[in-house]
Amino acid sequence: MIHIKSAGACEKPVPLQHAGSQHTTVHTVTCATVDACIQRYNIAKEKLLEVNRWHQFSGSLSANFTLTDSDGHVLDHKAQEGDHIRVDLPGPGSRTGKGYDWVKIEKIEDRSTPSGNCAYIAIRVRPSGNPYHHTDGKPAHFYDEEATSSFVIERVGTSLRACVYGRNEMPNSHPDNILDKVRNWLIALPAAAGLAKPQWKSLVKGLLK
Repeated sequence: MIHIKSAGACEKPVPLQHAGSQHTTVHTVTCATVDACIQRYNIAKEKLLEVNRWHQFSGSLSANFTLTDSDGHVLDHKAQEGDHIRVDLPGPGSRTGKGYDWVKIEKIEDRSTPSGNCAYIAIRVRPSGNPYHHTDGKPAHFYDEEATSSFVIERVGTSLRACVYGRNEMPNSHPDNILDKVRNWLIALPAAAGLAKPQWKSLVKGLLK
């Protein structure tokens, strides 16, 4: 892991890029005062943790995101480390994932500097197995298990940013069935070419509204 640092900002844990594709999607707003920015930051933090509402924040054309426990049961709470996220993409679903792509929340960080001038909250997820089938450890996702997505809300002074960092994104070629292998490549390659960018751009904008 490496800490990515932007000018004047807190250090954020984002995995080092070493294979496959990567992307960074950022939306920034500037507030009139520090107090106004803190208030807006706190609202954005709560929205980031409400994974079940990401679809509402992103708009009707986005994927659907649903928090579940380790057995696939739907959860109605704010995101916690160890939760799974069931991703319902437009189009054909994964057979391995019973129609869905799955990721697990492996890290949530909520940090601020001693001065209080900057702060961030980050959720990092990684492709996981299908919670309905504990005996199968293979990732039920179009990316393999090396890929991560880090969702960050960051405040520096009067500047507020929402970011998505995708790292080490490689197609998942491990499924046992050929249909999932073909599907994974058909989704992963266009995503690597930037076609997934509108999805994340809609989310980061929605989080800061």
